[in-house]
Order: sequence, then C-alpha cells, then structure tokens
Amino acid sequence: MPTARLTLDPGFRVGTVDRRLFGSFVEHMGRTVYTGIHEPDHPTADADGFRTDVLDLVRELGVTLVRYPGGNYVSNHRWEDGVGPRQERPTRLDLAWRSIESNAFGLNEFMAWTAKAGVEPMMALNLGTRGTAEALALLEYANHPGGTAHSELRRSHGVPDPHDIRLWCLGNELDGPWQMGHKTAHEYGRLAAETARAMKRFDPSLELVACGSSNAHIPTFASWEATVLEHTYEFVDYVSLHAYYDPEGTDADSFLAAAVEMDRMIDAITATADHVGAKLRDRKKIKLSFDEWNVWYQSRFGGEDSLEWEAAPRLIEDVYDVSDAVVVGSLLITLLRHADRVGAACQAQLANVIAPIMTEPGGPAWRQTIFHPFAQTARHARGTVLRVEADSPVIETAEYGEVPALWATATHDEESGGIALFAVNRDRTSPLTLSACLRPFPGARVVEHLVLTDDDPTAVNTADHPDRVRPRPVNGTEADDDTLTVELPPVSWTMVRLATR
Repeated sequence: MPTARLTLDPGFRVGTVDRRLFGSFVEHMGRTVYTGIHEPDHPTADADGFRTDVLDLVRELGVTLVRYPGGNYVSNHRWEDGVGPRQERPTRLDLAWRSIESNAFGLNEFMAWTAKAGVEPMMALNLGTRGTAEALALLEYANHPGGTAHSELRRSHGVPDPHDIRLWCLGNELDGPWQMGHKTAHEYGRLAAETARAMKRFDPSLELVACGSSNAHIPTFASWEATVLEHTYEFVDYVSLHAYYDPEGTDADSFLAAAVEMDRMIDAITATADHVGAKLRDRKKIKLSFDEWNVWYQSRFGGEDSLEWEAAPRLIEDVYDVSDAVVVGSLLITLLRHADRVGAACQAQLANVIAPIMTEPGGPAWRQTIFHPFAQTARHARGTVLRVEADSPVIETAEYGEVPALWATATHDEESGGIALFAVNRDRTSPLTLSACLRPFPGARVVEHLVLTDDDPTAVNTADHPDRVRPRPVNGTEADDDTLTVELPPVSWTMVRLATR
C-alpha cells in the first residue's frame, strides 16, 4: 500500500485559526430563506417564523459567520424594502435570479436569526445599482444608537438597540457582466474607496471587504484586484475571492484535486495584494475573505434567462455525494493551510441552494454529505495551524498535472494540548497509509478517529435516508513509538484527534 509521511511539530506554524473561516452564506436565492431558514407555518417554527429544526442543524454545523443578503441579489437590492411593518413592504422583482421577492424577511429578521443561531453577521452593500449615500443610510439604520433619521426609523420598527454590524462587503462580483451594475475595475475601485472612506469616518473600527474577482478564470483575474486595491488599500481590510468547483465540468481525478486551484488562487491574490502594498509603500497586510466557495454542479444550471418568474423557486438544489464531501473537506484543509492570510470564508449557501442543509416545506430538514467535513473541522480546528508538508505519492490529473494523493493539515490548541489532523485521500482506486511523526509531541494519544467514505462514491443522503453517508469511528488507531499510522481508503476524508496531556 502506498505511504505518505509527514511530521507534526509545534514549532512549524502557519497562523492562528480564525473562527471566521467557518462562515456560511444566506442569499435571497431559491429556497435559502423562504422554506429554508424561515417558514412561519412550519411545525417547528418559533414565534419569529424561524425553523428551529434548521437552527439546530446550523448550530451543529458550527457556522460562525453568515454573509447576507447576497450574492448577485444584493446588486439590485433596496434594503428599505425589507424593514418596517410586513404588510407595508413592497413585493419586487429580483433581477438576479428572476424571482418574486416578498421582502417578508429582511435586515431585522436576519439579525434576530443570527442572534438565535449564535453567528456573526457579514452584511453586503449594494454598490451595483446604488452607491455611497444608500450604504451610509443602511449603516446609520443598523449601527447608530438613536437620535437621527435612520436610527430612529429602526427604533420605530421595534429594534431599540443598534445591531452593531462590524463586517461589511463593499458590493458583490461587480467584475462580472451578469451583475446588475457591472463596472470596470476603475469605476468600482473609485466607488468602493469613497464608500469605504465615508464608512470609516462613521466608525474607524469597521472591517471592510473590497470585491475581488468572481472566479479565477475571468479574463480580468488579478488585474482587477490590483486596480481595485490601488484605489481602496488605505480603507479596506480584506479583498474577496469566489470559487465553485463543478464535478461535471472536468474529469474525476481533476475534480478530486480541486483544492489545487483554490490553493493557487489564494497564492495569486496574496501576491497581488502584497505587490500593491509595496507599490503604495503601505506596510499593512490585506487579508483575504473567501466569502463564496463550494462544490456546484454549475453545468446543469441553464442560466438566469432560463428561469420563470416565481417566488422561492427550487433553484440549484444540488444533491451531494461522497466525492463531493471529500472535495469540500479538502477545500477546508486549504483554507486552514492559508490561515496566515485568509481571515474569513463563507461556504455558499446554507440551506437548499448548493447547501449542506436540505429542507422540505412543512417537512424534515437533513444533513447533506458535505455537512459532515465542515461540521467536524469547525468543531475541532482550534489554536494554531501547523505547517504540514507531506511526502506523498502523486496522481496524474488532466487539469493540474501531478498532484499529491494526500492533502492534509493539522491544528494544535496549546491551551488544551489537543491536536486535530485533517486529511483526504484523492486517489480513486488505491488506499493510502499516512504515517505521521509525533516525536515533538511526546505521549500523544489518539482520542478519536473518524472517516467519511463509502464503497459507492456516488452515495448520497436523502430525506428518507438522511444518514446514509456520515463520518464513522475507526477503533484501534494508536500512536506507537512516536508515530501515528492511519489507513485512508480511496476517496476519503479523515480526522484524527490526539491529546498530549
């Protein structure tokens, strides 16, 4: 059996695990909101109309941050439509997803939901069809205590205390011609800079995210970031990255190696941001916000023009299999491996639309296969990310050439002494032995070993069989003679927890 080797050492560090890495995304798209997180007539609905079965799964998933309200939706969104008495809220046409939007769920409902879910809000601004004035009005409504027009409007809506939203996105994917209000890099950079300047005047401690490229294949990739950051570097804290990986858009081996592209994308934008910082002689380091990422069977989607005008349609409700879960696990490993620069990340989306959680109107909610590597990583990745460089067998892929069969990372929580090792075997046919040297952690012992795999890599979870695919415990794994030996089946995700005290 092929063997991959690595060493875990507390002296080799990448950075601290930022809890914002385990974010998600709620957009007014399909059934993410309506019959996803919000369904007043559902048997489990609370007084606010929130599905408590979904809230329970969100807490189990370990989500720490949720981006709202878009996405493409935000670029033609009027935040004023979603506040105040529901019976007075206008119904609008959402041009992004050709949907009919009731605005029954808006800013204040979202903030009430985040409080119950125990997550931090990440608020996106419309810099597509609107601009600085509207952004400042929303900021005043959301964050000012009272005594002004917009803060008193919030208070009249039954919200006496400010929401105190700290993290704001300056628009969404405005490099893309599909976006309402699409702009050139110079146009967007100027608008983002002036909006950011004004927001920082309101509160210098706000954290702001400039729009990066919508994907790594758009012709303006990296040059967009370079131009935008030349305008905004002084005022922003993050630049965004977005990426989706289509199982049907490439061969199976390349899909399982999708984290290679994410890894390269992060390196490219880090280098671009640092180049701009050097050019401007600014010593600040811009962080990265990977605030849209996931597996998406995008080739199955007929495009926005194929959609009929409908309220809360069943849109892009992909069903995920074992291979998809392994890829999601590998993408989480990649985010952790860049913990020194990636300070926030949001898996898109939370419910129903390319989501870890599925629901039926009036019926059950259940975990998709991709739920599990996210939940386990969010729960156990604590402390410091260790620099892990594995000596691994390689796989030949059509898209990326030779890639390591093993993709892994580890975290060390100095306070508890706990170590969490996360690994995937990308090989579709061959099992892999992982040999991890633990000599720098004398006395380390295995506390838990989980593996997610299946003899059928196309196995999925459904409402009728919600636990068909899940991580299963492996008994008997021990650290012997300062070495941890783990067997990884083909197409598998693995987590091993160790204690050092």
